[in-house]
Order: sequence, then structure tokens, then C-alpha cells
Amino acid sequence: QVQLVESGGGLVQAGGSLRLACVASGIIFRINSMAWYRQAPGKQRELVAGISRSGSTNYADSVKGRFTISRDNAKNTVYLQIDSLKPEDTAVYYCNAGGSISIPGGYWGQGTLVTVSS
Repeated sequence: QVQLVESGGGLVQAGGSLRLACVASGIIFRINSMAWYRQAPGKQRELVAGISRSGSTNYADSVKGRFTISRDNAKNTVYLQIDSLKPEDTAVYYCNAGGSISIPGGYWGQGTLVTVSS
């Protein structure tokens, strides 16, 4: 089993920044890629960004240029730097592992809420 714990969400004004973190524990040797997904109220969960163990990345078009995914393999941690936040970025952000940089795997964190005020 793999456990994922997210942190870093909160309330921020439009134009602000946040840095989300996700720490993986458990049978982590099974993990190659990790990713961030988000789910806004009334909408389906969508991919935000994914990163492989070697550092290859994939971003949703809506966040390119504003979001940056990175990982520290020694700390089993993946980060999501979110800049130039918009109200439409408001969502619960979920960490995911076990899939690829574009397809979700079977491991999910509990989510962290990001709320952007206008």
C-alpha cells in the first residue's frame, strides 16, 4: 500500500501563490509517476500536472505557465507551485500515484482545499 498526504492548501487572493506538497509513504518503490488532480464544485476531477521519477512533466493547458510540478525523490515528496492564482483555480487538489504523467493510478491522497478569492 501507498499513503499520500497533501498539505499547503488555503485561502488566497487572486494573483497570489501557494505551494502544495504531497508526501508518499508505504511501498513507494512501486511508484514511478506522481501527479496532481483537482476537482472544483460540480465538476469532474481533472489532471493538473504529472511528473515521472526521471522528471518528465505534463501539464493541463489551463495551468501551463502558472503551475510548476517538481519532486524530491529522496524525500518521497511531490510539490505543486501555483502562481498567478485565479478564482477558477478554486478546487480540492488531490495527489495521485501509481499511474503515468497523464493517467491516474490507484493511490489518492485525501485532498487539500485551495480557495481563491476575487
